[in-house]
Amino acid sequence: MKVWFITHPEVAIDPAVPVPEWPLSDKGRRRATAMLQQPWVPEIQFLACSHERKAIDTAEILATHADLPLAMFEGLEENDRSATGYLPPAEFQAIADRFFAHPDESIRGWETARAAQARIVAAVDRVVAAAAPLGGDVAIVAHGGVGALLLCHLKDCAISRREDQPGAGGGNYFVFDMPDGRLRQGWRAIDAIEAPILAAAG
Repeated sequence: MKVWFITHPEVAIDPAVPVPEWPLSDKGRRRATAMLQQPWVPEIQFLACSHERKAIDTAEILATHADLPLAMFEGLEENDRSATGYLPPAEFQAIADRFFAHPDESIRGWETARAAQARIVAAVDRVVAAAAPLGGDVAIVAHGGVGALLLCHLKDCAISRREDQPGAGGGNYFVFDMPDGRLRQGWRAIDAIEAPILAAAG
């Protein structure tokens, strides 16, 4: 079974709205729609996402196109930042750096990176168990921070922001096998249409 871990693309930022309720922006919707041209989309047999609005928006575009039901799973959410809520970009990036650099500390009340990593790994295991009877490939639509933590787990390396997704707007994916967790492909933009590299990553 191949698992495609997909992060939502650009969102409509509104400081007056709780972060988990932010929807995709117009640009995010265009990029999510462009994703439908990826050669791997027809392979997906099971589609899961987090309960956050931006992930649901992205997954619904894929679900409608592929005529798949959408299953929302607890534990796929982004690291819990409710203690601070919206932060200006420069301040957010500084705290995110500390979040990854000190994985066992709660930075300004945020969920720790270690706890978020354990949560996302357990949630992915639940998704895979639910999808197993179908025997096909799985897409999980979630978030960049927990995606980076999952990637650290798959690579069996220390938690580090070096594994964070590229770019500033989100909308990337990586691919791994289950149940062995072998990484097949690192981060790639959802709207970069090219033949996927599915050999085991070194």
